[in-house]
Amino acid sequence: MIWLLRCFFIVVLVSMLGVTSWASMQCALWDTPRAVATHPWFIATLFDTYWAFLTFYCWVAYKERSWIAKFAWLIAILLLGNIAMAVYMLIQLFRVPANSRIEDILLRQA
Repeated sequence: MIWLLRCFFIVVLVSMLGVTSWASMQCALWDTPRAVATHPWFIATLFDTYWAFLTFYCWVAYKERSWIAKFAWLIAILLLGNIAMAVYMLIQLFRVPANSRIEDILLRQA
């Protein structure tokens, strides 16, 4: 299971870096047309996305012991979204042997 999760989060990271790079070369983020930025579904999607980021962060805050790490991951997740989340997961997944149980990833280690 661990190797499958490693592969999944590598795909997430590479695809997010790719699509973000591509979008950045097309136009700047702050050049989003007003019609898009004020569209109800755009706003709803942003709320959905940031609530998901904060939900994931609750687990990160549980896992991390240092307040500095908790704060740094919060900022990274809020600014980089799924890129930061994939990096966090890959760090966690590569800290354990490939034959580890999922509990070894999800639960805080003593």
